[in-house]
Amino acid sequence: MIYQLLRHQEINSSIENVWSYFATPANLNELTPENMRFEILDKQVGKMYAGQLIAYRIQFMPLIKSRWLTEITHVQEQAYFIDEQRIGPYRLWIHEHRFESTQHGTMITDQVTYALPFGILGDLVHAVWVGKKLKQIFDYRYKKIKTIFGMKE
Repeated sequence: MIYQLLRHQEINSSIENVWSYFATPANLNELTPENMRFEILDKQVGKMYAGQLIAYRIQFMPLIKSRWLTEITHVQEQAYFIDEQRIGPYRLWIHEHRFESTQHGTMITDQVTYALPFGILGDLVHAVWVGKKLKQIFDYRYKKIKTIFGMKE
């Protein structure tokens, strides 16, 4: 089964500031819960560009780490970028990051399209764990973005 996660967040900051932050892959560490022990393996990733490959190590469960390789497949400056898993724990992972100027700042939209391996077993694991875990990760990210851009809860 293919799943989707959709999140919107409006923040009081210019699209230029927001884009600058998100177009820097090294900032992903700051948006990931500490208990996931997220680590970018290439310390010189620099500014994002289409075709860029980024290797990570991440801990999904206690004592279970996974390597993850994503490719930035599409970039339109100050509008959107898309990363797709090339190697990792999902059968399919496509994360669209969209940015739009609004009257009050910038609307950030995350749409993740994903599927787990192992057929029905993967769907069961999604129902009892993965779906909830992704929600927690994006809840953390929502709060962290508010803090980074100086917004109150």
